[in-house]
Amino acid sequence: MTHLQTLTRTDFEDHLNKIFQVLSVSPDLELSLVEVKPLGQGAREGGAFSTLWQGPSEPVLDQSIHRLYQKDFGEQDVFLVPVAEKDAGIQYEAVFT
Repeated sequence: MTHLQTLTRTDFEDHLNKIFQVLSVSPDLELSLVEVKPLGQGAREGGAFSTLWQGPSEPVLDQSIHRLYQKDFGEQDVFLVPVAEKDAGIQYEAVFT
C-alpha cells in the first residue's frame, strides 16, 4: 500500500472515472472518482489537491476514514466527507494538503 503522505494529484488523475470499492463498510460500496482539483501550495510534492467521489444515494457513508480499493491503485485509507446530494447519489470529498 502506498503511503498517504506521498500520494500526488497525478496518482489520482490516472484513475479518474474508475470505480473504487469501499472496503470499510459492509456490504462493500462502490464510489467513482469524478474530479481531482488542485488547491495550490501544500506540504506534499505537487501541492495540495482535492478529490470528489460519486456514490449511490444509500447508504450514506459517515464522515470518517474509509479504506478504498481499486485494482490498479491498490488499497488506501482516505478521510471522506459527504459534501453534496445529487440526482446520481451522494458525493464525497477528500482533501490532501
